[in-house]
Amino acid sequence: MSKKIVAIDMDDTICHLIPKAISYHNAQYDQPQLAMEHITSFNLHGIWHPQCTEDVFFGRPGLYEELDIFDEHTVEEIRKMMTDYDVIVITAARPSSVPEKWKWMQQHLPFIPYDNFFVAKRKYLVDFDLLIDDGPHNVIAAREAGKQTILIPRPWNAHIQKDYVLKDSWDGMYELVGELLSEKPDGRE
Repeated sequence: MSKKIVAIDMDDTICHLIPKAISYHNAQYDQPQLAMEHITSFNLHGIWHPQCTEDVFFGRPGLYEELDIFDEHTVEEIRKMMTDYDVIVITAARPSSVPEKWKWMQQHLPFIPYDNFFVAKRKYLVDFDLLIDDGPHNVIAAREAGKQTILIPRPWNAHIQKDYVLKDSWDGMYELVGELLSEKPDGRE
């Protein structure tokens, strides 16, 4: 029997991109000083400094290598999932960021093989049974494709949170995945 596939987004799901990008924005521009609660959609042009571009905000060399892990439970929960599921990391990366993202993966999640690292903007086209993501467009499309989802609550997905299973920490994520996929975890630590 083949394992079920759990797809996990990278940015702001297993690591913190937006807080780091905000920090660099605020260091470069005096006004406006951005905070997480200001990021209520992925359309940032109306809130960042007029001279800031997507390349400035997300394209700084080294940005993706400096990202912090989501929380202290992330690595262990993903490691536990690897025993029972085929875990893939799927990121909607800009082409220039892919080498940095892979380097980050090797540093923090070296047990995930290269074959399980996917770059795709339209994630629902990849075969998986469950998606863990913060992007509202990704979880909506996955659900419409008949897939299970777990939404990482963030200000930019507040408008859909009431309609999805939410998990704001990786603590207990393995068990939640098992419940949603109707495969009860066997209690291994």
